[in-house]
Amino acid sequence: MTSVSTKPYLLRALYEWCTDSGYTPHLVVKVDQYCQVPQEYVRDGYITLNIGALATGKLSMENDWISFNARFNGVSRSIAVPVSAVSAIYARETQEGMQFETEEYEPDQDIESEDTPDDSNDDPPSGGAGKAPWLKVVK
Repeated sequence: MTSVSTKPYLLRALYEWCTDSGYTPHLVVKVDQYCQVPQEYVRDGYITLNIGALATGKLSMENDWISFNARFNGVSRSIAVPVSAVSAIYARETQEGMQFETEEYEPDQDIESEDTPDDSNDDPPSGGAGKAPWLKVVK
């Protein structure tokens, strides 16, 4: 039996602590080919993302992926990062949070999944034309 990572659970718990305390949660992500982020904001291979309720729409923090919509310089963007690429979560106001080891995201090669992006295309899959979206809407 393989052990389930505690990282996504700790990320969700710290996100909840930040919001309950009135703080603004931020993620630090080590950007790789699987991260769907605005490349113009990547510095030294990392990007810091405000994941507070006022800055995001449709935030989903699953065990393997974190996804949301956000505006960058007035332009709406869809953001998706593997949990394995998250190196920290912290409260902007106090700098309190937690750091994590990052790992290379490894899509499951044995099972074709709709939960991961299609490696052959840099654009996110669309919901139209017979292909299901790979991001889940969680209410």
